[in-house]
Amino acid sequence: MDFVSADPSIVRSIRQRGMLNPWLRLYAQIHQLPKLEDFKLNGLPRELDDLVFYSVESCGNEARFLIESDGRRAYQAYGKSGKGRYLHEYLPPEIGNRVMPVYAECVRRRFPVFTVSKVNDITGAEVEFERLLLPFAGESGVGRVIASLNTISIEGGFEIRHLMKRNESLPIYDVLSVIDQKLHPIGQKELVEIV
Repeated sequence: MDFVSADPSIVRSIRQRGMLNPWLRLYAQIHQLPKLEDFKLNGLPRELDDLVFYSVESCGNEARFLIESDGRRAYQAYGKSGKGRYLHEYLPPEIGNRVMPVYAECVRRRFPVFTVSKVNDITGAEVEFERLLLPFAGESGVGRVIASLNTISIEGGFEIRHLMKRNESLPIYDVLSVIDQKLHPIGQKELVEIV
């Protein structure tokens, strides 16, 4: 997979930008990976449906992602809860082959990763699946990752149930990016101009 270098403006969703901005503020203060306990997110309760929390474990040259909690929308899209399981065991193999490199890149680069993939729901409606991964410091390298998952369709309504479980609807990436440029929060003025 070829990831492009990007700045924070690549993130489309206002909610995901609302998650990225506090991470960027912390990074700008200390110029290194922030700690999860320092991460303050205004309006977190309403965001929890879109979030998945992982602890990152080193396994040789690879990282394993233990799902600490998964939001309601992730549960619906994947068709089951993953809490307490490793991500690579939780995902169907065909989807895991396309998703695991995204998480690995986040850990390897130690910067947020943003992707947009296209899938089709059970009715055939095209859905964009936006994923923002935020890395947080551990004892050595990345110790935790928060994933913010956002689904939208320009066709209007869509069926989220089992969206990411169907083998005939493997994700096709439109955007594969590492946010490693202009690492400062997007201001209100910029948010309004982009919307």
